[in-house]
Amino acid sequence: MKAVVCSRGRLTVDDVADLTPGRGQLVLEVTRTGICGSDLHARHHADVVAEVAETAGYSHMMRFDQRVVMGHEFVGTVAEYGPGCHKRWKAGTRVVALPMTGEDDGPQLIGLSERAPGAYAERVVVQESMTMPVLDSLSDDEAALTEPMAVAWHAVRRGDLGRGQAAVVIGCGPIGLAVIAMLKASGVKNVVASDLSQRRRELAREVGADIVVDPRETDPFDAYKPGRNELRSVSDLVGLALGTMGKLRTLPGPIPWWHVFRLAERLGEVPAGPVVFECVGVPGVISQLVDSAPPRSRIVVVGVCMEQDSFMPAMAGSKEIDFRFVFGYDPGEFYETLQMMASGKVDVKPLITGTVGLAGVEAAFDALADPEVHAKILVDPRSAKTEV
Repeated sequence: MKAVVCSRGRLTVDDVADLTPGRGQLVLEVTRTGICGSDLHARHHADVVAEVAETAGYSHMMRFDQRVVMGHEFVGTVAEYGPGCHKRWKAGTRVVALPMTGEDDGPQLIGLSERAPGAYAERVVVQESMTMPVLDSLSDDEAALTEPMAVAWHAVRRGDLGRGQAAVVIGCGPIGLAVIAMLKASGVKNVVASDLSQRRRELAREVGADIVVDPRETDPFDAYKPGRNELRSVSDLVGLALGTMGKLRTLPGPIPWWHVFRLAERLGEVPAGPVVFECVGVPGVISQLVDSAPPRSRIVVVGVCMEQDSFMPAMAGSKEIDFRFVFGYDPGEFYETLQMMASGKVDVKPLITGTVGLAGVEAAFDALADPEVHAKILVDPRSAKTEV
């Protein structure tokens, strides 16, 4: 079959061996595949990614000198079952799948491991237990975005926004745009988006951002009206204690003021800052956010920075900044994402800015380096298109 092979930074369309599904696996005819930012990075820096993964406990991540078929955001049709399958869907059924397979030596990440060829190809092998049917209300283009939108949904859930709490999204590349869309789908009414690129700011508005700023002109933390429970400075934090105690100590003697204080915490009445989604992934951004975010902000780090970085712990401590780092999603979140997209609650069409065939993947990788043109480019294995 035809596939795009990545090796030593080069992307070539090659004839590769036909796929044979293992136990509990099936083969899909690929109809669309999304190009992910992690693929762009892995093309030239696979060894750095692999070292991090191995330290974290996964030893099968692709290496720079291996021949790897990438592509882990995909939709396809059922073509062939392996042994031990329940054969839940007839041939031709459109499905998506979590990009992982179970092998004898442990799980393999589809499109990110030499052992699990990805979907920049005519066919891909997936795990039957990780596969889900696509409703007719979704096009192939939309369904291919289930995986990256699930990443965003996981990040939003980890953000754990309280009632009336603002969300500030730093970076409006594909993952930042997906986070904005998922924030709006979950009912967040105050979403601020910040990006240097005019095109990305336009897309942020299309997917639902309430306020969009160029950080060179407007500090995103000054762009919205704080909620009644939001602090803006460390002085506010100290003053909160003084003001609160002044009121609580006037309570009638039998009422334990400390119990009232803890009850307010449980009811979410203790002031906090916004939830900040860092979707840039370059050194220095976290430090900038620690310096500029209001006290008691929660910073959800979604962007993948593959270099050493640093920030001032004393600054984060004095503001009581809460960090949450995210990675991937769980099967339940993947399913929920698919259902939100199918119901129309989430519209991913604005993210899709181009489509190419297998022969156009290298050109698409190059095109994605310009934030003013593209957000998400899809691959159609049956297309002859070579430019975007």
